[in-house]
Amino acid sequence: MDNLLKKICTARGISGDEGSVREIIINEIKDFADEYYTDNLGNLIVFKKGKKRPVKKLMISAHMDEVGLIVTDVTGDGYLRFDEVGGIDRRVLPGRRVVFSNGVSGVIGVKPIHLCTSDERNAIPKYGSMFIDIGAESREDALTHISLGACACFEPLYEDNGFTIKSKAIDDRAGCFMMIKMLRTELEYDMYFTFAVQEEVGLNGAKTAAYSVNPDFAIVLESTTAADVPGVAEAKQVCNVGDGAVIGYMDRRTIYDRGMINGAVRLSEEKGIKLQFKRAVAGGNDAGVIHQSRSGVRTLAISLPCRYLHAQQSLIAKSDIDDVYNLALLLSAEIAGGRL
Repeated sequence: MDNLLKKICTARGISGDEGSVREIIINEIKDFADEYYTDNLGNLIVFKKGKKRPVKKLMISAHMDEVGLIVTDVTGDGYLRFDEVGGIDRRVLPGRRVVFSNGVSGVIGVKPIHLCTSDERNAIPKYGSMFIDIGAESREDALTHISLGACACFEPLYEDNGFTIKSKAIDDRAGCFMMIKMLRTELEYDMYFTFAVQEEVGLNGAKTAAYSVNPDFAIVLESTTAADVPGVAEAKQVCNVGDGAVIGYMDRRTIYDRGMINGAVRLSEEKGIKLQFKRAVAGGNDAGVIHQSRSGVRTLAISLPCRYLHAQQSLIAKSDIDDVYNLALLLSAEIAGGRL
């Protein structure tokens, strides 16, 4: 399963172009699912029978897409102008290597530091002042390799030292990985799993997936920002890598279900699963649209603490994956069995 996490993290799946990731997931779950299909937006919706019929209909969800860059123009000299697909901290971009779907790679460049004004030296580069250099000689040469609207992702670099993992797209391929693992497990109750598209650009896929499944409850498996780094006060670190699964009472899109929160806390205490509360009301995820679907869905996000989110290499602890997975599996059985 460790090789599977590497496989899906290093796959290319920018918002709106998740096909490669979806194909990997289908190949991994097709022999374990009772039904699966892809909807018009590209969501992969999977049903798996358990030992028993559920009292409450449960949907578990994670998103397949990752942040990236889209080509908006090409200069006469053959440099690619671009904008972001999803939210990216511009400070991490200069000097990074990116790769397009056809295998063409480039490096993100900016004006040389010795030619910058004092204001420019101290400013975060804007998208209009950055470019992707693919080594083209002219606009015409560049357009023979890359078309306008082409999307690039960070170069896939993956490292597992036995304790931590560093990779692009951990948000939210780690969630997809855990759902694949659940689908390959004998479940106590029937459940639905949705591998959603386009989370990073507005939670688009989860909105339609939740409408189709029409669940009573939903668990969203996500990655969330861990700011436990030098220079950040403990109270503002949001959560900590290595301290277990993360839940919160609310974020900028969702007030989470108190009954599900209480159930998660109880199970963590009973089963010795490490659990931490998010120390900030910030951000959002697919729960923001899932909980509003149809007549409402009781929803909780269980997140993986992750440093350097939306960068070329995010960092997570392997022990936290186990805690998120075990808590989600136990809570799902409580929900589906009507014990919550």
